[in-house]
Amino acid sequence: MPGKVNPVIPEAIAMIAAQVIGNDVTISIAGQSGNFELNVMKPIIAHNLLQSIDLMASGCNVLAEKCVDGLQANRERCQELVEQSLAMITALAPKIGYDRAAQIAKEAHQTGRTVRELALEKKVLPREELEQAMDPWGQTAP
Repeated sequence: MPGKVNPVIPEAIAMIAAQVIGNDVTISIAGQSGNFELNVMKPIIAHNLLQSIDLMASGCNVLAEKCVDGLQANRERCQELVEQSLAMITALAPKIGYDRAAQIAKEAHQTGRTVRELALEKKVLPREELEQAMDPWGQTAP
């Protein structure tokens, strides 16, 4: 497909995770093999631990450099998605009651309109109080 970008770096990170999990299992089994204060499996413990550290460090560096550096959020799109989310109704439920909030959420879902639009139209709260209650940042803090 033209323009397709293969996610090879995240796939490599998944492979690293699988290897590290396998190394952890080996280390756990080897750790159980200590008898009489002597563990003959210390070399495999050290090898797998060091390999895991090396794999994780290299993987994190590549992921940061190739996938994360320069990444920027599309603020307008994020705001649009928040506004379209039916979860916005949760801020109104304590103020207008569960049943009324559920009706607005259902109507928003059926019509494709936002909760804010319908709440303003139905005048469930004074505009200023509604705007304060539906502030998404206010919903993320205690």
